Amino acid sequence: MNKQPPRSRLRITTILVSTVVSIVAFILFFCIYVFLERYHSAMVASARTSTAQAVSQVSNTVGSYLRDMEQAMQLVERSMLESESARDELLTAFLTFRPDVVAVTSYSGDGELLDCWSLGREPRETIYRNLSFDYARAQEEDGAYMTAPHVETIFEGYYPWVVTMTAPLAEGSEAAWVSLDLSFSSISSYMNNVGIGQRGYSFLMDADGNIIYHPQQQLLYSGLKTENAEALAALGDDAYVDDTVIYCVTSVGDTDWRVVGVSYVDELVNSNVSEMIRLSCWLGLGILAAALLTSWLLSRLIGRPLRGLASAMESFEKDADHFTYRPVGGTREVQELSDSFSQMVVRIQRLMTTVREEEINLRKTELKALQAQINPHFLYNTLDSIAWMCEQGRNADAVNMVHALARLFRISISKGHDLIPISKEIEHAESYLQIQKYRYKNQFTYAFDVDPECLSYCCNKITLQPIIENAINHGLDLLVDEGRIDVQVRQDGGDIVFCVQDNGVGMTPEQIESILRPGAKDRTGIGIKNVNDRLKIYFGKNYGLHITSEPDEGTCVEIRMPKIREGEYETK
Repeated sequence: MNKQPPRSRLRITTILVSTVVSIVAFILFFCIYVFLERYHSAMVASARTSTAQAVSQVSNTVGSYLRDMEQAMQLVERSMLESESARDELLTAFLTFRPDVVAVTSYSGDGELLDCWSLGREPRETIYRNLSFDYARAQEEDGAYMTAPHVETIFEGYYPWVVTMTAPLAEGSEAAWVSLDLSFSSISSYMNNVGIGQRGYSFLMDADGNIIYHPQQQLLYSGLKTENAEALAALGDDAYVDDTVIYCVTSVGDTDWRVVGVSYVDELVNSNVSEMIRLSCWLGLGILAAALLTSWLLSRLIGRPLRGLASAMESFEKDADHFTYRPVGGTREVQELSDSFSQMVVRIQRLMTTVREEEINLRKTELKALQAQINPHFLYNTLDSIAWMCEQGRNADAVNMVHALARLFRISISKGHDLIPISKEIEHAESYLQIQKYRYKNQFTYAFDVDPECLSYCCNKITLQPIIENAINHGLDLLVDEGRIDVQVRQDGGDIVFCVQDNGVGMTPEQIESILRPGAKDRTGIGIKNVNDRLKIYFGKNYGLHITSEPDEGTCVEIRMPKIREGEYETK
């Protein structure tokens, strides 16, 4: 009695399996993530250490180079205190022993070049610019100072890359300063050969962030590469990890030079963690396979029936009238949901049928109310005109007007039909114009331009007469000159367009808006608004009136309705 149905047991099993797989997958991915994160951090630390060691070697080499320059400078300073012959002999021996020394130069207190010692080379007769000596800086410095690497410019046809150390001489010496130009090629070659990975490098800068030497100086000068040296200058001596780049900054001895090593995390770390990544990928694939299998089972049991139910709901939303629902299978819960939806479809379709019938009755009532609104309005104006003619003794004209009025009402009644042929509507409008022409003593003329092919189509009865009445009473009545009304009927694709145009006083945009505004109570506009409302009730919001008018120029009322043959359209 308590045995569960197979489908219920399968559902419970599926839920349990899915839950277990999800928990195991989460724990496994979390463990892999923690392991890779820890391993990555360890490799980054190792990369920082190797970068710092390489930079330390460069710093020691550059420091040794600078100390060697200081010792050489001390020797040169002592030689400056010897006699001229002893000095020349000593410096010649020094240059022979130190081939890396390009030149030794001395300068007067005015900064003029006094002597130059260089093996096999003589300075130019005219030196335009000596990059090895800065007179202004020499005056500012109290002791020896080092320049940045530069090109030697005092020789003809020989432009080595040198670094210059300048020191002041003690009193009693003929010269005020002495400079020692040493080739920088040994340091640059060493720095170029220092590799920190395949793409890493090191460069020299001073304490202010000015780059002294960079192995990629051409790229820097051309703007293809940049170094944020100012930010690095503000850092202390240490290794820093910035996203995927490791910077290691180390000072060179007691100088203001600093060595900066640049290495890349992805290059140094990825090669070591690739095996771990491959293992993680295999684990991920296994978990993905399990998840896909679980998803397939759930889709067969729950997902597919639910998608079918959702598709049925979309179809019902698009076409509720003609929708037929076929229940879907699946688990017990899905079947219950399907049965509920089936009952809802039946109830909504019944409700739609009831609402549609009520809307039809309401529209029928609205049409009759609008038609009843037009007839008394028109009859009042026409009888008023006949009464006026009788008072004037124009009995014959009054008789003609009564006959015209009879024709009008015969067409208006039209055996109770709401739609009449356009030919009858034109006859109705002509009869009305004849009546009004009597009243206004031929103060206006009128003309009809009707496409013969339009006459067989049907239209709402009493459509033109309210428009013409408004044109006469409010457009031509106040006109001093002779008025004119032109009525045109033409085809426009699948529509029929009536156009009533007069040369009366016209209207402003505000007046036009007030005439067609919903709920307008203005007596002068009741006929026009009535026609517009009837057309929209019959044929929809795309049909009705469109009024264009200019003050003192006239008004044009365009009436648009669809092409309808007799018997094709019936108002419910």
